[in-house]
Amino acid sequence: MPELVTYLTFNGNCEAAFNFYKSVFGGEFAMISRFGENPPDPERPVAEADKERIMHVSYPIGQGSSLMGSDIMSPMPKVTQGNNFSISINAHSKAEADRYFNGLSAGGNVTMPLTDTFWGAYFGMFTDKFGINWMVNFDAEPEGK
Repeated sequence: MPELVTYLTFNGNCEAAFNFYKSVFGGEFAMISRFGENPPDPERPVAEADKERIMHVSYPIGQGSSLMGSDIMSPMPKVTQGNNFSISINAHSKAEADRYFNGLSAGGNVTMPLTDTFWGAYFGMFTDKFGINWMVNFDAEPEGK
């Protein structure tokens, strides 16, 4: 089975976003690199303002899950933060779902509070303070039972 990875792109606040996510989930980045750490390329020089921006970050969360991300460089068009994707977290308990939901939604916009749903899950949705859409789900009974 392939590993699913969500890749997030930011307008210069990638490091702040990933540090925020790490504050909720714990753990460490597997890798983080900045545009200024690359060997110089005379054909595509890195602007001074972009040297500290994140070129790539890889952040493992739990078993087999990870987030990856980067900033855009200043000459590129800005990233439009919209509703074109969500990251879904399947928690192992209601308490874990509450912890993820409350931690990640801090400073954001809750669109559906965590609640017991008609389909048998404990589920909620929000957009975090960085414009990323999330869904948190806990299935009391595993699928197929």
